[in-house]
Amino acid sequence: MFALLIEASAAARIPLAMLLVFASAKLLSELFERLGQPGIVGEILAGILIGPQVLGWMAPNETLTTLADLGVMFLLFRVGLEVKASELMKVGGSAMLVATTGVIVPFVMGWGICRLWGAPTLESIFIGAAMVATSVGITAQVLAAAGLLQTRAARVILAAAVVDDVLGLIVLAAVSGVARGSVSYLDIALTGALALGFTVFVAMFGTRAVRRIMPKVQARMALVESQFALGMTLLFALSLLAVYAGVAAIVGAFLAGMALSEAVDRRVLDLTNGVTELLVPFFLVGIGLHFDISAFANPSMMALAGVILAAALVSKFIGCGLGALGMGRTDALRVGVGMIPRGEVGMVVAQIGLRMGAIEQSYYGIVVFLSIATTMFAPPLLKMAFRGEAPARIEPEDIVRLG
Repeated sequence: MFALLIEASAAARIPLAMLLVFASAKLLSELFERLGQPGIVGEILAGILIGPQVLGWMAPNETLTTLADLGVMFLLFRVGLEVKASELMKVGGSAMLVATTGVIVPFVMGWGICRLWGAPTLESIFIGAAMVATSVGITAQVLAAAGLLQTRAARVILAAAVVDDVLGLIVLAAVSGVARGSVSYLDIALTGALALGFTVFVAMFGTRAVRRIMPKVQARMALVESQFALGMTLLFALSLLAVYAGVAAIVGAFLAGMALSEAVDRRVLDLTNGVTELLVPFFLVGIGLHFDISAFANPSMMALAGVILAAALVSKFIGCGLGALGMGRTDALRVGVGMIPRGEVGMVVAQIGLRMGAIEQSYYGIVVFLSIATTMFAPPLLKMAFRGEAPARIEPEDIVRLG
């Protein structure tokens, strides 16, 4: 198959790669669903299976990375469409506490374990920074599929993940400064303030502005799918602004969906679901494609990878769970589990460290391993944590709103 990809003409290479990724993802997703497990675990495993470390049919490339980035943007946009800003703001205090404790505990544990293991200071700091990350895309996909986005725990997880992105940005900026040999506290403070200000402003005023402006603009448009066109424009605009503000594009995508959640009809959600179902497998398979066996090059590194993985699971569970303890033990457990996956965010931190020469390939392999492993552990743990929770019921007013 790999030879077939190499020999394929330029015109055939992209559809062949897309066929391979999409079909393998859905095949393993179907298998896992039949076994009673979350399908997204099968899609990540599909990436490992067809990736360089097993069958060698596919390797990460620019095209797949672009499709993966679009996939997670549409995933968070779709999630935002199902969340009301007013409900998310109600849990803002809990989310801030969850995000803060969920940054401090993993960072200290990651740094401390590596230092005790004898790792250099800088590499220990980068691994601590990678453990701070949270990939909300995985948790959001599981909760959305189960119809649980309206639960209090889910709202706290989503809000905390947004705050976590801002705090993670500040940590990464500080760590990168240490790697370069100079830390500008003013630059870090300004970046953090800009990122937080952008997020809070859009979350507080976005829905109100869209509800006033969209009907007027739509009334002047002749497009059949004018609401969807306006929604896509807002999605890409806020994603771009989020990047310039210093946070991830997916935060802008989520905020765009949330701003539109009370202003668009059901048709926009249906169209978004179609695009999301097409693109999300590329995001999930892309995580698996990055699996790196170098983390197990020798027994010592293998043992360290195991200890780091255990710490990555426990630190988010304890750190975020403690932050949510005021909500009760059941919701605290759910929040702690929901913040576990590192996904692509942890790998981005590792790639920055590798590019700066701050970490060796073996430590990079450990971070990639923990990113993939925590991502695969999260769905079944979430399924157990939310067991007995009924999916949200659609209220009559929501039926009217969604058309």
